[in-house]
Amino acid sequence: MNNITDFEVLRHKAGLSVPEVAEITGKHPRTIRRYEKDESLEPPKLVLDKLIERAKTRKALAKQNIAPHDFKFIDLFAGIGGLRRPFDDLNGQCVFTSEWDRFARETYGANFSDGADHKSVGDIRPYSANPENVPKHDLLLAGFPCQPFSLAGVSKKNALGRPHGFLCDTQGTLFYDVAKIIKHHKPAAFLLENVKNLKSHDGRRTFKTIMHVLEKELKYKVTHRVISSEPWVPQKRQRIFIVGFRDHDIKHNIEDMVLPNGDGPKLGSILEPNVPDKYTLTPNLWKYLQDYKAKHSKAGNGFGCSVFGPDDVTRTLSARYYKDGSEVLVNQEGQRPRRLTPRECARLMGFEKRGDNQLFQIPVSDTQAYRQFGNSVVVPVVRAVAQHMKPYLLEALSQEYLNTESG
Repeated sequence: MNNITDFEVLRHKAGLSVPEVAEITGKHPRTIRRYEKDESLEPPKLVLDKLIERAKTRKALAKQNIAPHDFKFIDLFAGIGGLRRPFDDLNGQCVFTSEWDRFARETYGANFSDGADHKSVGDIRPYSANPENVPKHDLLLAGFPCQPFSLAGVSKKNALGRPHGFLCDTQGTLFYDVAKIIKHHKPAAFLLENVKNLKSHDGRRTFKTIMHVLEKELKYKVTHRVISSEPWVPQKRQRIFIVGFRDHDIKHNIEDMVLPNGDGPKLGSILEPNVPDKYTLTPNLWKYLQDYKAKHSKAGNGFGCSVFGPDDVTRTLSARYYKDGSEVLVNQEGQRPRRLTPRECARLMGFEKRGDNQLFQIPVSDTQAYRQFGNSVVVPVVRAVAQHMKPYLLEALSQEYLNTESG
């Protein structure tokens, strides 16, 4: 009989399978199995710390009487959790997370303490291929990447006399994975988020395909709206939010959501008083950005860097911010401008406010942090959408429960 190693005992205390340990630590499953079989093989501290943290969380949850959650949801293409956080705050329970980028998963894990019953995976495709492996949920969240859809399959299927649908024609795109999970689980509602240009992408074919799948094939009542972040944070950032309800009697319409009146906050509200010199642009980079802007201004283009003061609202923070910071530079009297710090980016995206007791954890390098915040959503915008959705979601769940009871 084989002896059980200390590592295997710890894994069981954490309530995780070998593939799940591999997923959360970024190791290959074969490596995890070697740790279990060979007591002399010392696992890295990162791996042990992850398991110890999960084991402690699981033990704490077992001892507590946790208040029941109002609804369950899944978080697809989760990034660093910008879509999730407001629904957590509204007493939702996240039961499944998917995010392929290992650095984003590191930040996500540092900010969300999930119990042993929460599955967190990288690649969504094995789960969309077998959607029964995704836990049951009431709400699906997804900030899926935008991709063009090929319509060539339609002509081919017509020639072969085979039936086809737009759901089939989205194969090979990440929206297809979302649609497959919705089709299988039929959640009461979903919230999808994307860039504003999704509506015009690929000659509007992408958006028309998405709406056709959601409304005609999956049979959801769908509304959508482009919302700017300016009422909540000092940044001009427009994103499209697509909301669907399975029950067509639910009268939700995101266009009815009332936005805050008046001016929003200004850049000064998120700036740190003392910033290390490393964030100030070097003379060479500052000269390059100025020359680049002058060149394009002469040609009548609007390309180039932008410098903002404390009373301004910035341009959109992008995932390329780590390269030169050109879209959002902070004016410094008497010296060259500087980049935002990652902490300031967290505030610009609404993950925290200056003076918060509990800061958003940023365990990654500046480069990775800039990418993550540039790819994320503005949390207060999502919170407003979530608050608008929740009463309708609870109504849908109540109707579902009554229908089940009467049946």
